[in-house]
Amino acid sequence: MLSAVKKIGNSAGVIIPKPLLTEFGVEAGDSVELKVEAGRIVIERVINPPRKGWAEDAKRLAAAEDDTLEWPEFGNEEDAALKW
Repeated sequence: MLSAVKKIGNSAGVIIPKPLLTEFGVEAGDSVELKVEAGRIVIERVINPPRKGWAEDAKRLAAAEDDTLEWPEFGNEEDAALKW
């Protein structure tokens, strides 16, 4: 499938047809990684693991003492025993 490189400001872009995006598993707005291998431009999907950054956010909230239960009536004994 042929496509053209088009000028976009000081950069350039290539239109990727929707069937290729679907086969590739990405859609408009998703992040991709670009790299050059053996004279070819390689586009790879960026798969963000679920809950990425949650541990750091929990530590930050605990340090700011902003980690109190929003619904304390739903707490249990195990929750009370947690030490961050």
